[in-house]
Amino acid sequence: MTIKEAIIKCLESTKTMLTTSEIHNHIVDNGYYEFGAKNPVAVVYSEIRDLRIKGDTRIKRIKFTGKNYKYYSKKYENEINIDSFELNLVKSSSKNYFKEKDLHILLATYLKNSNTYSKTIFHEKSRNSRDSHQKWVHPDIIGIQFTSLKSEVNQVFLKAINRLESFKISSYEIKKEINSDYELKKHYFQAVSNSSWANYGYLVAFEISDTLSEEMERLNQSFGIGVIQLRANPYESKILYHAKHKNLDFKTMDKLCRINHEFENFIKQVELLLTAGERYVQATERELDRFCDKYFTNDSEIEKYCTEKKIC
Repeated sequence: MTIKEAIIKCLESTKTMLTTSEIHNHIVDNGYYEFGAKNPVAVVYSEIRDLRIKGDTRIKRIKFTGKNYKYYSKKYENEINIDSFELNLVKSSSKNYFKEKDLHILLATYLKNSNTYSKTIFHEKSRNSRDSHQKWVHPDIIGIQFTSLKSEVNQVFLKAINRLESFKISSYEIKKEINSDYELKKHYFQAVSNSSWANYGYLVAFEISDTLSEEMERLNQSFGIGVIQLRANPYESKILYHAKHKNLDFKTMDKLCRINHEFENFIKQVELLLTAGERYVQATERELDRFCDKYFTNDSEIEKYCTEKKIC
């Protein structure tokens, strides 16, 4: 029996959630596999991580404290009292050191890597900012991606015939973690509300429980909001579910412009770039880049920032 087979057999035979240490102990006690490494628990963790990276769906996990996870067999998912575990987890879990706003620059870096300009929209700076319902109106971050055509003639031609086809605007709702079905639905429908005006809407989270994959897929199919898994290294972030395209809602955009100057200024910067003459396109693009959120340009900056903020 290989170590991977031993891990899967352990989880299937116990029909419960186990830490890597508990998995190791069960394997040894039952003689599934004989470890030769100095740190066998690390071997178990490495093998599970390898299975997950390769997309193996037989093992799922749920975060229970800090960077620690419990693992379980998908085959017996319905027999494990995950809902009760999640409820206790939400009540007792300690807060992460970093704040939600600390993730914005990581998302901005991820988006910039795909040629998307992004800007944080602070609902605190809006009119009636004390109204708690404002967070259901404003996106956390908005982004714009311009159609990439190699020929300058075609770029000008596309702008002339239909400016709406020369760019796509996205809305992003960002969260530190989503650990339960309740949290998923709450944050997902906040993203639905905040992105109704945009071409694409995304819910972004740093930590997402493995137990929520089926429900995320269902919500995505029904409502079209995409889901992005954000990583400490932004370049390792990935889209779990793609957002569905919608036409821009200019009435809602007009409302956002009236109540939030940052949103209005972002639209102004986009308009300047779209209408700029050929001689001024590069200068206007640099101006938009300066106006948008800062982003990292190398791995050293990312590593230093994540270390300082205790993001891992």
